[in-house]
Amino acid sequence: MKAVILAGGKGTRLAPYTTVFPKPLMPIGNVPILEIILWQLQFFGISEANLACGYMAELINSYLMNRSISGKLEIKYHREDHPLGTSGALANIDGLDDTFLVMNGDILTTLDYSKLIQSHKDTQAALTIAITQKKIPIELGVLELDERQIVTGYTEKPVQEFPASTGIYIYDPRVLDYIEKNIYLDFPTLVLRLIAAGEKVVGFPINTFWLDIGNKDDYEQAHREFEKQKTAFHVEGME
Repeated sequence: MKAVILAGGKGTRLAPYTTVFPKPLMPIGNVPILEIILWQLQFFGISEANLACGYMAELINSYLMNRSISGKLEIKYHREDHPLGTSGALANIDGLDDTFLVMNGDILTTLDYSKLIQSHKDTQAALTIAITQKKIPIELGVLELDERQIVTGYTEKPVQEFPASTGIYIYDPRVLDYIEKNIYLDFPTLVLRLIAAGEKVVGFPINTFWLDIGNKDDYEQAHREFEKQKTAFHVEGME
């Protein structure tokens, strides 16, 4: 099975670190998060990883050329001349003619990818989105009002919960028919396009550890979690 890793973002929320190297090379423990992802993918039987690169692509290429991930995993590089978005990049990658995995290059998770893949096949969906429950605290008292604006209820600092995308997806190759080459397309727009066309888009709830390192607090938490439960990330043999 093939995978596409979206590794072209600038990671502005992690500045100033990402002014000198790209977010996928941000270290977790002693190695970049991208290398952890690659080790995990080969553990779950992924045979080819396509890196969709843009910002500082030459640094990603240079780093991985000097690392030995696994003889079972072939790594290919696809550089964007201009930003194509989280879905637009897929149209320029050849050979995605069977079910394939797509994920952001800044994710630390203990997800069992084989279960996600099998669920996608069982549902025969066009697209499967791995989802997590995201809790959003509201730091104010929230009122319930009737049509006359009379208060009928009051909740102090409630927490709302929403199913949220983890940035990990399984695609059926027919989805590529909805993506134009060299045209910017973000993932939310693609999802709405598929729904409008009557295609099946399915959510796959995960109950394992998941975190992206998009901001400094999450980046620091990722360090702690990786050191605390390293064996759960399936990176045996990684130096």
